[in-house]
Amino acid sequence: MNGNNLLLDTNIVLYLLNGEETLIPLLEEKNLFLSFITQLELLGNRNLNPNDVLKIKQFVAECTVIDITPGIKDFAIHIRQQYTVKLPDCIIMATSLWLNMPLITADQDFKKIDIADLIYFKR
Repeated sequence: MNGNNLLLDTNIVLYLLNGEETLIPLLEEKNLFLSFITQLELLGNRNLNPNDVLKIKQFVAECTVIDITPGIKDFAIHIRQQYTVKLPDCIIMATSLWLNMPLITADQDFKKIDIADLIYFKR
């Protein structure tokens, strides 16, 4: 993958959808990717109203959603064995590694994974 590609963590998408404008310069001119885990986390909230669902679906449609693959599974297993990280985060990080692209996140737990290519966003 090239340097114009970014995998977005769930928290970054939530910040964007809630109007966090400081993210815009980081994401301009980038190809945006999501793990299927992020899609599930975004749409799996039972407290969403119909407008929220529409807004999320429109955003997701602008991104490339990556489903699980054997390579992502292998990376996730390795991460889970080596680091104390929740399984959804393992899969998101594994997706970043498999795609060979940075993950933009505000989640400090990802800093535990020393093989990660992270862009850490601090509000």
